[in-house]
Amino acid sequence: MASGDPQAHPGMLVLARESRAMTQVDVAAAMTKAAPPGAAVSQGYVSRAESGRLAVGEDRLELYAAALGYPAGLLCLDPRVSGVGVGLIHHRKRASLSAPALRRIHAHLALVRLQVTGMAQAAAAADGPHRFPRVLLDDLTTAKDVARQLRRAWDLPRGPVADVIASVEEAGGWVVMRDLGSGPLDAVSQWNGLQDPLILVNDHAPSDRCRFSVAHELGHLVMHPEPGPPAEQEKQADAFAAEFLMPAADIRQAFVGKVDLTRLTELKRVWRVSMSALLRRALTLNAVTEWQYRTVMVEMSALGYRTAEPVAVAPERPRRVPALVDALLSERGLAVEEAAACARLLPEDFHRLYVAGARPSPL
Repeated sequence: MASGDPQAHPGMLVLARESRAMTQVDVAAAMTKAAPPGAAVSQGYVSRAESGRLAVGEDRLELYAAALGYPAGLLCLDPRVSGVGVGLIHHRKRASLSAPALRRIHAHLALVRLQVTGMAQAAAAADGPHRFPRVLLDDLTTAKDVARQLRRAWDLPRGPVADVIASVEEAGGWVVMRDLGSGPLDAVSQWNGLQDPLILVNDHAPSDRCRFSVAHELGHLVMHPEPGPPAEQEKQADAFAAEFLMPAADIRQAFVGKVDLTRLTELKRVWRVSMSALLRRALTLNAVTEWQYRTVMVEMSALGYRTAEPVAVAPERPRRVPALVDALLSERGLAVEEAAACARLLPEDFHRLYVAGARPSPL
């Protein structure tokens, strides 16, 4: 193999495999299926390729690409140089999420970063100035303080945030929605301080929970540039989201008077967060008593509201990435195949993920 021939990067081989939820055995079997009759690829070969102990180029590179369903050129990129390394990632998840599932979602986040960056560069809309501050917490600055500071910095009026996703995008962040599964993970985010912040949101989540999840990730992005105690950072992100979406002064006023399910449904229509989130927020602010809180929660449980609340909240959808795709296909006149190449995707995947239908497709 000539030194100038393209070769797969071990780190990208791992990312691509994990994004497909494949094991090394699965990749070997898929490569064998795509190989000429009589040729076979072993799991040991895949293991050595991913560890960098052997070079993958020429025909084997094409087999690898066919097995993983990505263009061969993607597999040759160095994740660290390309800016798609996983790095520091925050996620709002439940403990039931398995380690392989989490690695798959982290790999998808890295590849979504690559896709969006490639499309933005092709559309001459590369990362520009954004309005995401870094505000470190200390003895005098709490998560609630940071939420208030950000609302002022983004010129958000008092009361409910009209559209959380739109606010993130208007400030220069990227939001992409995907089907991340049935519920263990609501959102995941990444920001290395250089590129625009990116939030990947679970399209499976109810709209009211989605708003809170995006605000939760926003809190991570602004407050947590370095890893820290997970439980503590999760509580801080929740406190940020609660104040960002339900400012204390407004919620205290909203809970003056009788508190019952009728009142909670009315408030949900206004604030567009879950009834349980509103009630917890009121309890935290001492706007309701512990007895009132427990009484209403018992009633909600009896009616099944803990799993499926009444009052549908209109979904919020990202606009910045769809506008980017439209710029490539309509304004620049690229064919789907050309736009897919910018995103380092095969045409069918690009069409499924970024073109077909109004709702995002599963990963």
